[in-house]
Amino acid sequence: MFTLKAMNRRRFALLFVALLLTGLCRAQQPPAEAGAVRKSVWNGFERLDFQVDGRACLLILPKTPAPGRPWIWRTEFFGHEPQADIALVAQGFHAAYMDVQNMYGAPVAIAHMEKFHAHLKAEFQLSARPVLEGFSRGGLFALNWAVAHPDLVSSLYLDAPVCDFKSWPAGWGKGKHSPGDWAGCRKIYGLESDDAARAFKGNPIDQCEALAKAKIPMLAVCGEADEVVPLAENFALIKERCEKLGWPVTLISKPGVGHHPHSLRDPAPIVAFVLKHTAK
Repeated sequence: MFTLKAMNRRRFALLFVALLLTGLCRAQQPPAEAGAVRKSVWNGFERLDFQVDGRACLLILPKTPAPGRPWIWRTEFFGHEPQADIALVAQGFHAAYMDVQNMYGAPVAIAHMEKFHAHLKAEFQLSARPVLEGFSRGGLFALNWAVAHPDLVSSLYLDAPVCDFKSWPAGWGKGKHSPGDWAGCRKIYGLESDDAARAFKGNPIDQCEALAKAKIPMLAVCGEADEVVPLAENFALIKERCEKLGWPVTLISKPGVGHHPHSLRDPAPIVAFVLKHTAK
């Protein structure tokens, strides 16, 4: 017998399925198609989503662009701990991101990034010298871009950055081993074996002479108790080696803090550093 109670259960079940499907559709919303620009709002600012070189990209527009049209380029994890980005957009910076995830700062990633940089210069008249912002593994992208294009960097803001893939994801020191990431990292760099990876001399920690010679201002915010990307195996080596070469860099260390949380609750020191070193 089809009772009212059974009917209500059926209606509830159908409603639940409809809501679930709606949620899945929203979660799986495709990126903007090639040539198309999708507009939305991000923390009160206009957001543009589009593609460059087959990669999903986004750009946050300030209410009023600062002179010289400066921008900050988050290389990974856009939107995570965004307080510095939000503060800089409020100061007239654009904020940008290109999805080159799982490329670990390898040459193929840098090639995609070159196309993105050229696009933002041509289409939005942004400065040729952005601030590169490298969170965690994003440090590989930011630092490798600076080594490849020192004339196209205003400054570097690094946050618990990976500076040596032998520390993470390989985990050959005190860093955390991430098997899936390490397999992907080795593949994208074209390293056929662990022995080849051990012999590789192209990590950021190996490129300090180029960074120091270019005199690129660098700020890093790092947790002293980071067990995933240990400070001693990563940015501490960049700092030590650059300073031996006569180029000081800035480190804000957080006692007792691990890999998370990133950034600073009050981003004022980060914003002040970026503003001081922004290309005019």
